[in-house]
Amino acid sequence: MFLLVLDFVILSISRNRLSQNGEKSERKEMRRTMARNALQPLSMILGLATLLIIHVSGGDSCEGQFSAARYHEQMRQLQAIKASLIGRESVPGSTISASPSSAPPLQGASGLRVYRVTKYGADPTGKSDSTEELNKAIEDAFQGPSEGLLMEGISNLGGPQINLEGGNYLISKPLKLPAAGAGNLMILGGTLRASDNFPVDGYLIDLSASSASGQAGKIGSSLNSQLASSSSSSYNYEYITLKDLMLDSNYRGGGISVVNSLRISIDNCYIAHFTTNGILVQGGHETYIRNSFLGQHITAGGDGGERNFNGTAINLMGNDNAVTDVVIFSAAIGIMASGQANTFSGVHCYNKATGFGGTGIYLKLPGLTQTRIVNSYMDYTGIVAEDPVQLHISSSFFLGDAFVLLKSINGIANGINIVDNMFSGSNKGVEIVQLDQSNGAFKEIDQVVVDRNNVKGMKIKATVARGAVQGNGSSWTVDFNPVLLFPNLIKHVQYSLSTSSGSSFPSHALRNVSDNRVVIESDMAVPANVFVTVDQA
Repeated sequence: MFLLVLDFVILSISRNRLSQNGEKSERKEMRRTMARNALQPLSMILGLATLLIIHVSGGDSCEGQFSAARYHEQMRQLQAIKASLIGRESVPGSTISASPSSAPPLQGASGLRVYRVTKYGADPTGKSDSTEELNKAIEDAFQGPSEGLLMEGISNLGGPQINLEGGNYLISKPLKLPAAGAGNLMILGGTLRASDNFPVDGYLIDLSASSASGQAGKIGSSLNSQLASSSSSSYNYEYITLKDLMLDSNYRGGGISVVNSLRISIDNCYIAHFTTNGILVQGGHETYIRNSFLGQHITAGGDGGERNFNGTAINLMGNDNAVTDVVIFSAAIGIMASGQANTFSGVHCYNKATGFGGTGIYLKLPGLTQTRIVNSYMDYTGIVAEDPVQLHISSSFFLGDAFVLLKSINGIANGINIVDNMFSGSNKGVEIVQLDQSNGAFKEIDQVVVDRNNVKGMKIKATVARGAVQGNGSSWTVDFNPVLLFPNLIKHVQYSLSTSSGSSFPSHALRNVSDNRVVIESDMAVPANVFVTVDQA
């Protein structure tokens, strides 16, 4: 009935524009007759429609005087209102119902596909289980029109949005995409909470082909033909965005699982109460995690149960991912990276203190690290790297005796830069960079630079060191063991000898560099100052 009124309003404006000078009385009578027949059961809507008519036509005295721009603007607004009403589904308690044959719910301007989960019966109060309703909204998003491909074998869904509308939803099973081989979709705007019977090994949002395979038969026929080529893609999904979400795993399983997918965005998410992984990225390529907060227990530090924190906040088992502007406030391990070429920037880890067995960032890819950690804050938690090869750590702050540990697996350390950081400790003699050689000594050491770090209350370690000694004799020794990182390793030495003896100048030479001690000797005893620079790189 209301749509009939809108059609009448649009018709009135159009006819008013096309024929401003003819038969005004007949048009007025026609408007009155149509409005009376259409609006009898909806008196309030009649009032609204009448105001719209008066507003756009301006009454008898103004008829024909509004501009072309004003006319087109009024037409555009009324057409948008009509389009939004056509796509509206019935809601419990609503006075307007959609036709049973209507398309999935479309909200807003024509062509915008927003699937509001309350339209499917999802309970935004979190009192009842909404798993099926949420998965149905996701399924409907997959049934919409698609435009071409992203990566070969991955259909472009066009950007539909599953809007949680700021609700708090209880789920008993993971939310899953109904089929692999699709992309360009967003889930946003609400809270998901695991029920007490949620699988302990599940994830609240599960992007994996195995999770979708059982539901593949539910995909609409309009998409089936394009998804048929998905087997030609080496990725399950592409360009899926998870945004503005709070995920409460209720100490049962994890938050988000991304398996073998490409260009996934996790933005402004708060993930808590996980027992496995807050976010798991396995395989795939270019998952970006940014502006997010993760912690097993919700705390702001100094938690009495910190010793018992477990789980991993972010587990990256893939390549070329980025974690940017993320806070990890409780977990046994903040970030575990077992893939290569990952970047961490602006990460604040205070998940579980190193003294309690925790690790801020653990790089577990011996021999092929290729990781950059910059502008980050290691707060009582350190960095561990196994057999690091191409590792860059710079412009970061280490607080509370936090340090970098290089762990030997096969004795390789190559292409390491630990430079321009700040370390602050409690004057307990903790070294800023340490070696774990329990599995064997580092044997292949090349291009390792630990230098230019600002240290307070901790023991400085470096691969570049400078020293001086003064004495009257024929031998001078400078011991660099307190500073140099690697034992018994000096590759380069520069020195100068200055003497105040005026009678003659001695011949002198570098005699020994073993055990990180530099020995300079002369052919005669003279008072001299010796300055030495050494490099282990």
